[in-house]
Amino acid sequence: MPKRLALTLLPAPRSLKCHAGKFLLPRHKPLGAIRVIRTQAAPAQAEGYALTIDRRGVRIEFREPPGLRAAAATLRQLLREYGRRLPCLKIRDWPDFARRGVMLDISRGRVPKLETLLDLAEKLSDFKINELQLYTEHTFAYRHYKSVWQSWGALTAKEIQTLDARCRELGIDLVPNQNSFGHLRYFLADARLKKLGELSAPYEAETKDFLRRPTTLAPNHPGTLPFVRGLFDELLPNFSSEFFNIGGDETWDLGKGQSKKLCATKGKGRVYFDFLKALHREVAGRGKKMMFWGDIILKDPSLIRELPQDVMAMNWGYEADHPFEKEAAQFAKARIPFYVCPGTSTWQTLLGRHDNALANLRAAAQAGKKFGALGLLNTDWGDGGHPQPLAVSWPLFAAGAALAWNSKSFNEDNLLAVLSRDVFEDPTGQVAQAGFKLGFAHEKLGVKAMNETPLGTVIAAPKPEDRELFCRNGLKWFAKIPARKINAALNGIQKQRAILGRAKPDSDTGKILARELDLAARMAAESCHFMLWQQAVAAQKSAVANNLARRGVRELRRLEKDFNAYWPSRNKATTKHCSPFLQWRIQDYLRAKKNAPADKSSGRV
Repeated sequence: MPKRLALTLLPAPRSLKCHAGKFLLPRHKPLGAIRVIRTQAAPAQAEGYALTIDRRGVRIEFREPPGLRAAAATLRQLLREYGRRLPCLKIRDWPDFARRGVMLDISRGRVPKLETLLDLAEKLSDFKINELQLYTEHTFAYRHYKSVWQSWGALTAKEIQTLDARCRELGIDLVPNQNSFGHLRYFLADARLKKLGELSAPYEAETKDFLRRPTTLAPNHPGTLPFVRGLFDELLPNFSSEFFNIGGDETWDLGKGQSKKLCATKGKGRVYFDFLKALHREVAGRGKKMMFWGDIILKDPSLIRELPQDVMAMNWGYEADHPFEKEAAQFAKARIPFYVCPGTSTWQTLLGRHDNALANLRAAAQAGKKFGALGLLNTDWGDGGHPQPLAVSWPLFAAGAALAWNSKSFNEDNLLAVLSRDVFEDPTGQVAQAGFKLGFAHEKLGVKAMNETPLGTVIAAPKPEDRELFCRNGLKWFAKIPARKINAALNGIQKQRAILGRAKPDSDTGKILARELDLAARMAAESCHFMLWQQAVAAQKSAVANNLARRGVRELRRLEKDFNAYWPSRNKATTKHCSPFLQWRIQDYLRAKKNAPADKSSGRV
């Protein structure tokens, strides 16, 4: 087998045999050398196919149109790798999961432009992804709620329709995803809708270290269902999918306000379940099949058996040790169709936690296959303002696609070559190399935490007086990490930035992705510098602290200027909700410098 062939295909095929020789695809009439045959001899799967290349040409055998599409994706990868001189081989292939998806959060500060989403769909289709969801809280351009979404940016009905049409051409099901129970903070902050919230004011979280804002609808308020119906009626006609993800996760407020008495009487699980059934009736009445996040119902497993048989449970978890097997078994036992939903582990990290993500993706794929999951949805969240760009997530999108197609054949050693060729379009391979290694830079700090790394949360930490949930631990990390480890992480980041600087992507998209990675790396590096400054302040080394502060202010201002200049090339609206922390850290530096005591060793302040 030619050695390079192992680097060619992602997802890797289930059965691949190579033969001596090459086939030269004709330059002027290439389609004449390709035969396409619909036959029962192809693998007995909707997306099964056989692809043969020999001295006579290329032959594709398939049973159903999705199989032809999968074969075409494989052939495109071979053509990009080998050009017209194709190796002789025979592939028989089919997927582990019928539904293989990516979910992108568009509600935390970063709303991609239509062009960005079209490019994403194009590239995902080459990795045989056949489902795309855009997680939405308040960032669809609802006609009556412009005041809610205006400063964030929002996707319009026309943009969704355009994206939906292109996804259909690519064999991707664009599934509407609108949270319809919890996670509605910005809707419930609107004066017209405040009355629909379970609570109307912030309250202290159980851990006492942050405030929860009202995010959950009161299921017993008479205006709640009419509000939800209005969202559904405006959103759903723009999608051709038969599915609709209504969210329903993390309903933290439930039972603390308007439904408190009801929950005391019926039980909070039953109140949740009854509203879930009400949402199901609304979804079914509009001709859709309901998806919902499974975390709440897993807390009261007896209710799983009462679920309508046409719902789809989305079993999510994002840590390497998440108990997918235990949870998937419960849905399988109740014969409720379900997905496994791991994640890219990029949120609150800037550069990723690739070690955790790869383990999380593997565990989900293995459990899902064992217990008969219909799909695997690889989720990419934006907690903390979503400063991390798509470029950081691409290695995990590719890994998730490979694991969802054929988990046994996945080899992460193949990722970089495929990413360089098909995503970053960089013949030097240096964008993929640097981007992947940056995802492990946090390991040098020697600390671990759920859903974050200090590289992401130090720079993005909210102002303490705001007591926000996300990135709240960032200002504490300096006391737990020795300076030598901070410097080791910083040096590792700068080394990869130097490699990025030598890359030469062939396309404008590749250049933008490289630019994104470098901006994220610069932000992560500033987290390291900020921790070193905090340590100098704590040790009362005023001269050192002042020098670090001057440098920090200068670099953060430059970074903010560059980030703002990059933003319109990929995203809607402004950076207002994505990177306000750059100004927060500048003010921290300036305020501390102003109030610093005299350094007796130098005479400076």
